[in-house]
Amino acid sequence: MTKPPRISEPVLRIQPYVPGKPIEEVERELGVQAIKLASNENPLGPSPRAVEAIRAAAADTHRYPDGSAYVLRHRLAGKLGVAPERLVFGAGTSELILLTAHAYLTAEDEGLTSESTFPVYAAGILATGARLVETPLVEHAIDLDGIAAAVTRRTRIIYLSNPNNPTGTWFSASAFESFLNRIPDDVLVVLDEAYYEYAERPGYSRSLEMVAEGRNIVVLRTFSKVYGLAGLRLGYGVAREEIVGAIDRVRHPFNTSGLAQAGALAALDDAEHVRRSLEMNRAGLDQLSYGLDDLQVSYVPSIANFILADVGNGDAVAGALLHLGVVVRPMAWMGIPQAIRVTVGTAEENRKFLAALGETLDARREQGLAQ
Repeated sequence: MTKPPRISEPVLRIQPYVPGKPIEEVERELGVQAIKLASNENPLGPSPRAVEAIRAAAADTHRYPDGSAYVLRHRLAGKLGVAPERLVFGAGTSELILLTAHAYLTAEDEGLTSESTFPVYAAGILATGARLVETPLVEHAIDLDGIAAAVTRRTRIIYLSNPNNPTGTWFSASAFESFLNRIPDDVLVVLDEAYYEYAERPGYSRSLEMVAEGRNIVVLRTFSKVYGLAGLRLGYGVAREEIVGAIDRVRHPFNTSGLAQAGALAALDDAEHVRRSLEMNRAGLDQLSYGLDDLQVSYVPSIANFILADVGNGDAVAGALLHLGVVVRPMAWMGIPQAIRVTVGTAEENRKFLAALGETLDARREQGLAQ
């Protein structure tokens, strides 16, 4: 056999993304009925209006989609109060993260982000050949002061998650503005607000106002979370027109499907689904928090739709939970080996998780294993 082609050095440095294990795979391998609380999906499911719109749009799947997403662009622009020219769409925010890196980084540059945050930021930076610089979290939160201090003449892009995935911690709009005032004008700041709708806190964000002020930021949001359309892969960015133009230069044609556009358009008008999703999430966060307190498991208070819990050995506990039919995400691969991340589920799913976690921790104590 001949040798395989040589992989480029930057790509060799990328740690492949580890998705949550599908329910079907767990049930097939272990013969258990499983619930999945690993990927921060909406337990309420997709908007019913979106499902109907997708069914109607399926008849046109022999056609290429609208490459500019004209109808969705203008509807979303009206909802957000921004100019349509300031929107760019991608196959989830993950694609937009990669596109911003390719638009603004070269091998001579540096890209800056935090440790223990969404790993696609690092992957995007490394894929360009740029130098990756990561600063540690402080008390589970992104250290804006540390990131600002790490900026050098080579820094060209900064990725921030607010709230942060996987910790669920957040920084205020005033803290972000103070941070921006310390960043040179030639550095692009990508602010990932994938969990924006869940972050119901006063003073959380005024990022779109900052775009309107002409700041060099890209605000990323998604239809995957509160709208329940993760399987359609549709996210969007809001930025000044010059930045959108740069991203469009590297964006693939027809990168968002007609089905995704139709579903997202309908979901925007389904205020009842959003209301129910947020209500379920509030109740679920309380249920998980109280349940973890009862189990004497420490956790990071979250404003997203997941909780990071310290169970001593994330891999071992997640593996034991898997055999009990509960899929959660161990966090060693994101630099927090003692933790698991648990998505807020339905009330019944949350009960099953807490019962399974209690059983698992009791068994580990009996075996003399540390929590």
